Amino acid sequence: MDGSERIDIGGVSVPCGHLIGGRRVGSPDGYEVITPIDGSPLGHIPAGGPAEAAAAVAAATATFPAWAALGPDGRGEILDRFADAIGERMADFQRVDTHDHGALAAGRPHHGMPRTAWNVKFFSDRARGLHHDTIDGDVVDNSVRYDPSGVSALIVPWNAPLMLGTWKIGPALAAGNTVVVKPPEFAPFSLSLLGEVAQEAGLPDGVLNVLHGTGASAGDALVRDPRVSRISFTGSPATARVIGAAAAANLTPVSFELGGKSPFVICADADLASAARTVAVQFMNAGQVCLAGTRLLVEESIVDELLPLVLAAVDELVVGDPRRPETRVGPLIHPSHFAKVQGLVERAVADGARVLCGGGPHPDGGLYFQPTILADVDQRSEIVQTEVFGPVLTLQTWRTEDELISLANDTIYGLAATLFSGDADRAERISSQLVAGTVWVNCFYVRDLAAPFGGSRASGIGREGGTWSFDFFCDVKNIATRRGTFAS
Repeated sequence: MDGSERIDIGGVSVPCGHLIGGRRVGSPDGYEVITPIDGSPLGHIPAGGPAEAAAAVAAATATFPAWAALGPDGRGEILDRFADAIGERMADFQRVDTHDHGALAAGRPHHGMPRTAWNVKFFSDRARGLHHDTIDGDVVDNSVRYDPSGVSALIVPWNAPLMLGTWKIGPALAAGNTVVVKPPEFAPFSLSLLGEVAQEAGLPDGVLNVLHGTGASAGDALVRDPRVSRISFTGSPATARVIGAAAAANLTPVSFELGGKSPFVICADADLASAARTVAVQFMNAGQVCLAGTRLLVEESIVDELLPLVLAAVDELVVGDPRRPETRVGPLIHPSHFAKVQGLVERAVADGARVLCGGGPHPDGGLYFQPTILADVDQRSEIVQTEVFGPVLTLQTWRTEDELISLANDTIYGLAATLFSGDADRAERISSQLVAGTVWVNCFYVRDLAAPFGGSRASGIGREGGTWSFDFFCDVKNIATRRGTFAS
């Protein structure tokens, strides 16, 4: 592949090559990407390796001084145009996203797509208003600055590549860094198109580079490059350990947002109808959401009242082609991932789990899996301890808050938690004891970009969002000036 190839995805022309230093570049090898809608070929993408990774980092390194020198206001003008351009191409991105990784067409114009543009606009504005704190000491005045750090390597997962990609790209560019983003190998095309939109919006060549390929080749070479100053990765703990070891050799700071096995706690004093509807929401994106509350922990006294409400809400979910407006549960990303999800469920059932709904592939076939809830599961079982990353929930009950906290915190993860309760004191008491980076109380998936986001334990390292993003992507500098040494 020479890098000039384009393919048609849902009527949208999408570039296939790497974007390095403002030019589309190919690789000697490539691979075929399928659409999860029906498993058919979507297009070929070049398989980058060490040479392409080195070239992308070199382009970002060369452009960094000029981009950093623009300052927050100069960069902000360009990033605002970039955000506007994303908004103008919203329909195109929606179509590509749906074919690329199975995102639902319904709701995207109101949720995922606006968030993609807002990820850029928010951090552009935030960088302009990032004040330089002054800390008055006994002898000196301390002035805190947020300086650009250099080249950021951003590695994006396949479950929401465009939204999660801009979640990283926005603050990195606003901080004054230049970027090499590696799209997911299963779903590379929406970020490939984003690179073209960035060029059209006037981002200087080399500020945003797109490196295609597998994690084992392109990704590995990228994170090992000593010229990279920051690494932000979203994905599995296993891959994060490999990246962390590579980053350690260069003492490169990392920010990891990893997996989850989040508890969804429902207390007897909760609004059960609202809780049941929110349980059904956990099947969004076919359960391929790290934040999903996949472990239902229900107070024992209300399980018989709650369960019919939950099953009724889940029964209303339409599984099928994500292009159809009525669809609420689309396909899993790839046959290999489908096999993983199916295997976890089959082993759980063989071990004694009781199927409350679903339990296997959808009758229509393809990469579609039925929304599934399993009861009678042991706390130490694979299905309770392992992130399924599919439309599969487990149900357990508890009697005392001590028992609840023990169950909720008894995994290696600590990404998120959801809690439904009608008692403010009880909600605060339980929330304060849950090991999680985010706890939603009587709501779910409400993300304020000004708030910190990240995970504990095996769910991640660090926090991003608001000023926390700049704490990571910037070199935070303190200037301590002795009082009285300058004429007033």
